[in-house]
This record gives sequence, structure tokens and C-alpha cells, in this order.
Amino acid sequence: MEKQSISLKKLKNSKLFKQISFIGLGLSTTIWFLVRVIPKPTRATYPCMQASAPIMSAFVIYLLSLFGGVTAWFKAKTYIKSKKYGFATLFALIALFCALTFTIQNSEKIYSQVVAVINPPKMMVGKNEPVGVAKGIFPGRVVWVHNPGVSNWDEKTGFWFEDRWNSQEKANQMLTNSLTTISGKKTEKEAWKQLFVYFNKTKNRGNQGYAKGEKIAIKINQNNTYSHENSPEINASPQLIYALIKSLVKEGGIPQSNITVFDASRFVTDFLFNKCHSEFPNVIFVDNIGGDGRTKAEYKTEVIHYSKDNGRLARGIASCAVEADYLINVALLKGHVGQGVTLCGKNWYGATDINSDWRKNAHDNFGQDQKGGFKYMTFVDYMGHKDLGGKTMLYLIDGFYGAKAVNGLPKPKWNMKPFNGNWPCSLLASQDPVAIDAVALDFISNEWPDAVDMKYADNYLLEAAKANNPPSGTTYDPENDGPKLSSLGVMEHWNNSTEKQYSKNLKKKTGIELIRIN
Repeated sequence: MEKQSISLKKLKNSKLFKQISFIGLGLSTTIWFLVRVIPKPTRATYPCMQASAPIMSAFVIYLLSLFGGVTAWFKAKTYIKSKKYGFATLFALIALFCALTFTIQNSEKIYSQVVAVINPPKMMVGKNEPVGVAKGIFPGRVVWVHNPGVSNWDEKTGFWFEDRWNSQEKANQMLTNSLTTISGKKTEKEAWKQLFVYFNKTKNRGNQGYAKGEKIAIKINQNNTYSHENSPEINASPQLIYALIKSLVKEGGIPQSNITVFDASRFVTDFLFNKCHSEFPNVIFVDNIGGDGRTKAEYKTEVIHYSKDNGRLARGIASCAVEADYLINVALLKGHVGQGVTLCGKNWYGATDINSDWRKNAHDNFGQDQKGGFKYMTFVDYMGHKDLGGKTMLYLIDGFYGAKAVNGLPKPKWNMKPFNGNWPCSLLASQDPVAIDAVALDFISNEWPDAVDMKYADNYLLEAAKANNPPSGTTYDPENDGPKLSSLGVMEHWNNSTEKQYSKNLKKKTGIELIRIN
């Protein structure tokens, strides 16, 4: 049975299967669209029609290029025989153009769109069915800034992160818009003050902002790095990290020496380090090996007491996080084998004392039950631990590029509206760690429903939202000091990928509020 299951999975993921599915579903979608829209043209504006339109148009282009190319080729041969070389050349060029169009037409990409419409990945939480207690100055608010042009890599020349492909000015503006909208203030300076005051109030530190001498650490995602040399794979966008440091120093009033940028388990590569260090030389950069201006990571051992036996999983946390007064979690918008996605919840794994070689690490209770059962999830312990999620004043998800897979180049480009075949050029921001991951999961699972391990990928978010009484029955207590965790935030899914509406967008009292800024 297991061998049969593996062969079926291989067949389902094969190009032939996707091409056959594309033709079959493309034909049926085209007929359905025409039958529905011809009698009543206004139906073309319905969300279901808009979702099926790309499939239909791709299928029509597919057929036209196939039959047009074949017809033009036979015409060219006929004119060659009759020695009419001008017409022969013309039809040969038409055949070549059709052949190129046919080749470029990506049936795998269209197959993903078909899967999204016909068979979306199963989730544990329903659409517009909020669970948990929303967090933040505006509880449950997630800000989505979309700025086309912030990222323009051509996928061929140089590295994706170079300044020639990315606008620092737009990155700065995106961060400004995020901060002011999250805080409800008009300027960055006021926004930072409000964020610090709100955080300190929630920690019973009184009505105060940032105090002299306090430290702030920024956890970035450098998962696909192997040394200080630049890596072509998807990692933190240097332009966003630069914008964040600049904002903290110049608008937040934080001394450079009190700011640490770190990924304790990986490496801060040259381009990111040099770009930021050249203007902010006193900011501390911590990575796994140190040297070349970086500081080598040190750890406080045995500080994570997992809520269930987690085998060999790392129990130490980077000292720069433990000693910080505030944390900022800057995750990436991308998929991941085992969990479906890697967002803010999983980003904390890189703050632990794991080995820089992932093959030597344990990954216990990272993945959800693919059959839809409830289980203990490690990420909830990270999200609620006093030295990780418990110290975090701001969550950001870097969607300048995004990626379907955990490693490799940033790819592919995004088809979902409003991206329309370009890079997502997006930044998500929130004070609610559950809500921001929920929104990012909706983006990824709707863009790539066929991505690996996407089924029930919201398991950890449901557990986190109901951490005080989770479906798995786990008593989440990551410090092992008695009190169990309360709800870590609010979880739900949007109504559909076209409107992207959450409960508060629909004028309900509870749930997520997604604020879009262009």
C-alpha cells in the first residue's frame, strides 16, 4: 500500500499529469465560463468567474499557439514548394512565434491555479471564523504594504538582493507606512514611542517608552547561508534590514550599540553586513561563527523546557535574545517542507543553539498531522517563551520576493492579484504573532495550493490561538514554572483570495483586520 501511495504521489506531481489536468480542466472551465457569462455578462465580475478567467485564457492561448503553429508551419512548407519564399518566411516566423508561446505557457503554474479553485488545501480553521484573543494597539491588525517596484530582479543577472534590483527609498517608505498604521500615529518617531509604551504596559512596566541603556535584538532569517560569502538563495532582504536599523536609530532614538541583528544558527552574509555596517558601524551583528566584523553567538543553555518530550531538540537560546529588553521578529514569506510554511513562529528556531548544518538537528513536532488530527506543536512554545515571543514588540514578514520552497532562488513570481506575474513586493507587519502568520499563510496557500505539506498547515496557529485550552490538550508551559500560556493571538482565514477580507474587515467585532496600503 505504501509503495502504491508513493507511486500515486509521484504521478500526481509529474509534468504529464499536470499537463493532462490542465487540458481537461481548461476545457471544462472555458465551457463553464462561456455558458455562465454569455447569457449574463455581469457575471464576469463574480469572484468565481475572476478566479477561473486566468485558467480559461491560458487554455485558449495554449490551443491557439498549438494549432496556429502547426497550421503556419504547413503553410510555410507549401509556399517553399511553390517557391514563394516571401510568404514562406512570413509563415515560418508565425510558426516560430507560436512555438515559443506554446513552450513558455506554463501548465504547472496554471495547474496550481486550478487546484486553488477546485481543491484548495485543507485547513483546521474556517473562513472568517476567528479563534483566540487578538493582540495589539488595534487588536488583530495586520498591515500589508504593497509597493510594486521595490524588487525588480530579472532572474538572470547577478544576485536578487543587489541594490540595482531593489529600491532602498521604497523599502524605507514601506517600513514607515507599516509603523504608522500599526500604531495609529502620523510619524515614525511617534510610532516607535507608541510601540514601546504599549509593549511596556502589557508587561506591567508602567506607561513608559524606551529607556536609556535598554537593548533591542532583531531576529532575521538567514536560513540559506553557508558562510559569510553571499548566497544566491532566498534570505532576509538587506534593504529591509537597513531600513529597520535606520528607523530605530534616527526615528526611534536607539543608540547603535544597543541594537543587535542576529541569526545565531546561520551566517550574516557580506552584502547585508557591509550595506548596514558602513552607515551604522556600532550596530552589533551576531551569527554562528563570528569574525569579519560579526560577533560569534553565545547561548544560555537549558532555558526552553518544552511542554512535551521533544527528544533531542535544542534547549538553549542565543544570549543576545535572552539579554535583550525587546525583540523584533523579521521572518520571510515562503514555504517549507514539513510545516507547509516558515513564518514568524518558525523563525525562532534559528535563535536556539542548533547546529549550522541542518542535517545534524532534530525537528521534533514541527510538522502537523497530515490527516487532520490535533497534536502538540513546538512553535507554540517558541511563540510563548518569555525570552522569544514574550519579548517581541513587533513582527514583520519580508515579502519583497517570497518563495514557494524553503531554499533555492526566490521563485516563482506570483500570479495572485494584485501581483499578476510579478514579485509580491510586500511587507506584512503586526503586533499579533498569530494574526500575521495567518495572513501570510493565506497568501502562500492560495498562491501555491500544491506546495509541499500545505495540508493543515494552520495547526500550530490554532494551537497558539487557543494555547490556554488547545485542541491537542497540551499544557503549554515553555518555562516549566507553573502558569500555562494564555491565547497568543487571533486566528482565522480570509473569505477568498480576491477580496482578502477578514472578520474585522467585514465589520465584525472580533478577528483579524487586514489593512492594505499601496
